[in-house]
Amino acid sequence: MSEQTGKQLSKEEKDARFEAELLPVLAPLYNFAYRLTLDEDDANDLVQETYLKAYRFFDYFEQGTNAKAWLFRILKNSFINEFRKKSKQPAKVDYSEVEGYYNTDDVEGEGGVATTTDMRTESVQDLIGDEVASALNALPVDFRTVIILCDLEGFTYEEMAKILDIPIGTVRSRLHRARNSLKEKLEEYAKSMGYNS
Repeated sequence: MSEQTGKQLSKEEKDARFEAELLPVLAPLYNFAYRLTLDEDDANDLVQETYLKAYRFFDYFEQGTNAKAWLFRILKNSFINEFRKKSKQPAKVDYSEVEGYYNTDDVEGEGGVATTTDMRTESVQDLIGDEVASALNALPVDFRTVIILCDLEGFTYEEMAKILDIPIGTVRSRLHRARNSLKEKLEEYAKSMGYNS
């Protein structure tokens, strides 16, 4: 039921609204999912689950509100629920990774250097640099999340508080601590590049 009109949307109207309002957010949503999971397949699964939930509960979405923030919150909650589920399961071994590690002929490109097909990773690393991307990925997930939402996705503190379901003071505190931690991780790199602190 649409909250604005009080009437049930037809499937065609629902599909059209869903496409118009939520599909444009796909790229930033995937980037956020990838930064949380650090795995392309897990990120794709998380985005797919997010869109399935969003479609299922689309009648509760208020047209004209921040669709991006609504989707990011669904994704964050799905990530947390999946993380909790996985933490209760015994560790699993991905034998294809083990096989790939020991079959270096299969994973080496020209000149014996391993290649990657993840263009999104390459473009993000081009954008923020290898050292910054590595330092960001090394942060605890709570710190990494606030840096991504604020500095890469451009959410306000208020939007971040809603997405993460935490008080705005906690957002500010985490962001401050995350930036300090990132700064510490990058100080040596900055010095090697000729920047003095």
